[in-house]
Amino acid sequence: MAGAKKQNIKESLGKLEQIVGWFEKQTDVDVEEGLEKVKEGAVLIKELKGRLREVENEFQEIKAEISAEE
Repeated sequence: MAGAKKQNIKESLGKLEQIVGWFEKQTDVDVEEGLEKVKEGAVLIKELKGRLREVENEFQEIKAEISAEE
């Protein structure tokens, strides 16, 4: 992922909220459009899980550095 912009967690969560909102507003869901929304949501969730693991690792590294300095 070198050179790629790190995923903005808040932005991705906002996109997921928009997808959920779209489904909540539908009285008669278009199956094809609904499928595309589900696929988009699945990609966002997968990317978010990866980004959250990265953030957790960064916190652990910082914690280890602080402990080593004490």
